[in-house]
Amino acid sequence: MFFSCNVQFYNVNNVKDIAFIKCFGENLRRIRTSKSISQEVLAYSSDVPISQIGRIERGEINTTISTVKVIAIALNIPIKELFEF
Repeated sequence: MFFSCNVQFYNVNNVKDIAFIKCFGENLRRIRTSKSISQEVLAYSSDVPISQIGRIERGEINTTISTVKVIAIALNIPIKELFEF
């Protein structure tokens, strides 16, 4: 099932698509909270600083694909699920 983000995407050629980054963060937060996992536990499990988890979820940073991978592993989900929004 896809998560509806209610944000329109503009300028697909832009390397830093703010709307996409925000939707990714919202989806990560939705998945994490649906599993009753705190940011602290996710940070510990993925070896990603808690401050970075928060910035990703708020759509403040454009995270790396390597970080996406370790977060997906820590959440025990397929990587693609983080992009289903």
